[in-house]
Amino acid sequence: MNLLDIILLAVALAMDCFTVSIVSGIMFSRRVIRMAFLFGFFQTMMPLLGWLGISHFQSYMEAYDHWIAFSLLAFIGGKMIWESFGEEEEAHFDPSRLRTQLLLAVATSIDALAVGISFACTGFTQLSQLTMPLLIIGLVSFLFSIIGYHLGRRFGKTITRRMKPELFGGIILVLIGVKILLSHLF
Repeated sequence: MNLLDIILLAVALAMDCFTVSIVSGIMFSRRVIRMAFLFGFFQTMMPLLGWLGISHFQSYMEAYDHWIAFSLLAFIGGKMIWESFGEEEEAHFDPSRLRTQLLLAVATSIDALAVGISFACTGFTQLSQLTMPLLIIGLVSFLFSIIGYHLGRRFGKTITRRMKPELFGGIILVLIGVKILLSHLF
């Protein structure tokens, strides 16, 4: 795997972070660095866990990773959609909360487990060989999260005039979950 392949892989993995960050940028205006760090961290750690677990848990993870990601994203997105129809004074989905950011970071990075498994299957036999790919994946995810957040902050007002941010964000999260599920099933 050459450097260009690794960068393209990192960009593909970071797209979910990017999309969720745009929605988060529409909805809140603080803790972007923490969110970006968590997204980058989990996008880095999941391939490492996949690579480490290949010998012990490969068949279990391949069979269920897409269902786990879909379930988490559908739950979070469904909750956002439900809350968007509530009263304005209610406490709504808050992507600036640590718990929410952790759930989003895990949910958007579960497909990276498969990347770690593919690393093991394509000849990455030592941890030192993974250092550069993992750092690139984490850095790209971190940067895409910050860029997505700022795009959401900048252009989100146009969207929120037409649709509630929680409804929009919930739909996006459910669609990401469906995309992950369908890409693994078909």
